[in-house]
Amino acid sequence: MRASLIQITVDEAEPVAERRQRAASLVRDQAGADLVVLPELWTTGAFAYEEFAREAEPLEGPTCETMAKAASDAGVWLHAGSIPERATPDGDGSPGGTPAGQGPLYNTSLLFSPSGELAASYRKIHRFGFDKGEAVLMGAGRDLVTVRLPTTTLGLATCYDLRFPELFRGLVDAGAETFVVSAGWPERRRAHWTLLAQARAVENQAFVLACGTAGTHAGVPQAGHSIVVDPWGEVLAEAGPGEQVLTVDFDPGKVARTREQFPALKDRVL
Repeated sequence: MRASLIQITVDEAEPVAERRQRAASLVRDQAGADLVVLPELWTTGAFAYEEFAREAEPLEGPTCETMAKAASDAGVWLHAGSIPERATPDGDGSPGGTPAGQGPLYNTSLLFSPSGELAASYRKIHRFGFDKGEAVLMGAGRDLVTVRLPTTTLGLATCYDLRFPELFRGLVDAGAETFVVSAGWPERRRAHWTLLAQARAVENQAFVLACGTAGTHAGVPQAGHSIVVDPWGEVLAEAGPGEQVLTVDFDPGKVARTREQFPALKDRVL
């Protein structure tokens, strides 16, 4: 299986519409891959809190339309990263401060099939900010999301989710063999990014495909260093700090072999 992680630069000087088209072009360049992954909130920047409401869009808005076409043109499964989603006004889980007559915001990931169909969406469960920023501006998702591809089952997670192992255990119980993590991870905590990606792979005997952004979001330098880790914790590929497409070939069958050779998951008690 071939995966391409697009570690795109988020530059506030670049209009969102232009970056949307540039990302679509990068996706089309990955024709021949099986799975392409974009980072978290690449339309706005994960720390550009003031942009969330301004750039929020419905689930099937301009980013969905553009990415669906790109997935179809390239003939790839596309995890299009996440967008600030504006849900319908009668949606549940509205965060505090939602203006009257407007639906709540969510940090929502989009997954498209090679035909361009929206195959799944995932609303980020763990919001970052410690009672500010994303934690108060966006609602919390409730549902774990897995998607069966021809050769592996994906489990979807977003950035701060990486710090919560119970989410990944739940994804394993739902059949996940490959975790796809889109992120806008800050450079100052890059060591945690690498450590946690390897930990989630080892403890769940699964592949981790973690795609971050390059550039600076609202003054916060991004870590970059997108990474692919195998079920034994071996780093198969790692990007540098700048914009880059990280492409790696891996064998999804290694998950079943690892779990059979070292059946630690069978000894779970809790």
